Amino acid sequence: MGSSHDYDAVIVGASVGGCAAATLLGRAGLRVVLVEKQPDPAAFKRLCTHYIQASTMPTLERLGLVEPMMAAGAVRSRGRGWTRWGWFLPPADRVVASINLRREKLDPIVRKLAADTPGVDLMLGRTAEELSHGENDAIDGVIVRDRDETKTRLGARLVVGADGRDSRIARLARVPEKTSPHGRFVYGAYFKGPPLPGAPDSVAWFMDPQWALAAPTDGDLVLYGAMLTKDRLPEFKADPEAALVSFMSDMPCPPPVRESERVSPMIAKLDMTNRTRRPTAPGLALIGDAALAADPLYGIGCGWAFRSGEWLAESVAPALHGEEPLERGLRRYRRRHTRELRGHALLINDYATGRRFNLLERTLFSAAAHDPIVAVALDELATRRTKPGRLLARTLPRAIAVNARARVTARRDGAARYAKDRIPLAETP
Repeated sequence: MGSSHDYDAVIVGASVGGCAAATLLGRAGLRVVLVEKQPDPAAFKRLCTHYIQASTMPTLERLGLVEPMMAAGAVRSRGRGWTRWGWFLPPADRVVASINLRREKLDPIVRKLAADTPGVDLMLGRTAEELSHGENDAIDGVIVRDRDETKTRLGARLVVGADGRDSRIARLARVPEKTSPHGRFVYGAYFKGPPLPGAPDSVAWFMDPQWALAAPTDGDLVLYGAMLTKDRLPEFKADPEAALVSFMSDMPCPPPVRESERVSPMIAKLDMTNRTRRPTAPGLALIGDAALAADPLYGIGCGWAFRSGEWLAESVAPALHGEEPLERGLRRYRRRHTRELRGHALLINDYATGRRFNLLERTLFSAAAHDPIVAVALDELATRRTKPGRLLARTLPRAIAVNARARVTARRDGAARYAKDRIPLAETP
């Protein structure tokens, strides 16, 4: 065993969530060590898209990240979507734009932000080997190993696992987890070519049960991605790029993927088992995917990592200053994490099975194609700016009424008003 160092908090995982928590705890006057297994400060997460939902914008603003992200080429965009009932395009003045920046550029920015924060030490090229325990068996540190096989104990009142859906820290702490199966797989890649109609807006096609995405980002690139049920996997394994281009080209009002050139490796994820862990234990907290790894279809992973990092820092800073017991701060974080994310996770994990739309989803999506107010409400849910219960209470009665009027109109006109290919991608109803 090498030397031993003591901190207020040890954070394992210097990705977006870990860096957010370290930055905010450092700003609160606490001593933090941020441990990352990758030795390169410019390392980035490869199996991830760039989409950060609008609900995360306040956190990014408080961290001071929006300006450097925009300087790096980030794109602000709203979302539009297609279902068999037509396009739903919320009015631009009623939605908050999300932000898009490839992880290749984002990760070094957030890591530098954390490393430059007084009170934060960044340790690169260290792997968490085991946890140490103190009084009442509470976790009180992490033993890390560097590339020379030297081990160092990093002691702290709080250990934070920010190391992703396969969290080693959660396994070492034997944190119970619940899993639910995922019935889809994902392939995608960045392409350069003609701009997406309606750019910089992102587009999602809900083909029920298949799904496709086109999302502009920095460098005039577009991420084209498909998430499909596993019966479609053989054709994608045989030729991933050809299968992706063919699938995207078959979309209603297809994007210009055939006229574009792939400029990145193919991104593929075949096993996306949903994982839910209790976000706290004595002396321990989990943030980001380490606490809750849900279906990435809705682009919530990065946002939830940033937000949970902020919630944790706000919750435990008083305890780490000695103003209250740590368990009180951890309980505050656990309750907020559950309150903010549990309802979303239940809905997301249920749809992740690969099933078709249920009655509730058919009611809301069909109404959104006819009514801008319902479309705005769906946008607020998709960007996680409102909770599912509030959406149902406020919007479901209106959606039912909208659909009833649409049926009357369709019978009167002799045809549905919103045929699937009637609305061009760039047109706002």
